[in-house]
Amino acid sequence: MKIVVLGATGMLGNAVVRVMAENAEHDVVGLSRSPGAARFFPEATCATFAAGFDAESDQSLLRLFDCHRPDIVINCVGLVKQLASADQVLDAVPINALLPHRLAQLSRLSGARFVHISTDCVFNGKRGNYAEHDQPDALDLYGTSKRWGEVVDQEDAITLRTSIIGHELTTAHSLLGWFLAQAGPVRGFSRAIFSGLPTAELARVIRDFVLPRPDLHGLYHVSAEPIDKLTLLKLFAAEYGHAVEIVPDDKLVIDRSLDSTRFREATGYAPPGWPDLVTAMRRFG
Repeated sequence: MKIVVLGATGMLGNAVVRVMAENAEHDVVGLSRSPGAARFFPEATCATFAAGFDAESDQSLLRLFDCHRPDIVINCVGLVKQLASADQVLDAVPINALLPHRLAQLSRLSGARFVHISTDCVFNGKRGNYAEHDQPDALDLYGTSKRWGEVVDQEDAITLRTSIIGHELTTAHSLLGWFLAQAGPVRGFSRAIFSGLPTAELARVIRDFVLPRPDLHGLYHVSAEPIDKLTLLKLFAAEYGHAVEIVPDDKLVIDRSLDSTRFREATGYAPPGWPDLVTAMRRFG
């Protein structure tokens, strides 16, 4: 099976490449904009890498399908919420909103299956436990652009709504990277609720539960059990041996937790508990 991963050096993309490459039956190609992606991966990673991929270039997209002839296209390209560009229309809309639909159409024309990753940030976080039928209500450009990018009506495409934590290759924008970079006291928000997955676990879900089910299409929520950010940071501190003071803070109230009952019933997936997820995340690196 030929699997092409877009955004191979991103926080999610690098995990997807590594996990997919663990299966000897997978011919994995990681696409990135910059050259030298292979240096970020263990030498034993059985994947090839192609540089110069421009997600906004028609020629680059067409070349993806013409040169690599994928059976599966996994889109891990996206502007992250923490960057200023996520609030810029000319940056966010082409990447978060338009690219997934362009890839989905090209995948259909080439006979490939398309896997796209969306976010819990399509919701405003006032209620929590959101199901697929709940109407997205984010008002910021990031959440809106991600909602526009969801491919929900194509039989050979699946959109997974989730949220991720994990290790970045060169930056520290994510929750884990930020926390491990802190030397002084940090605030742990006891009323900020998270239900996403470590990147390695999400990659495993795609490999073991999504790809073997070609009839699975449309929109699905993928989540772990909800956990507050204070407890999550304490798990980080214990697992990584990062002895900083975590100050409880209950002022921020937000709950974007997702109800993934539909996905679990369709696939049989049962997420591990959070201590096991964090341990596996550290070991994966």
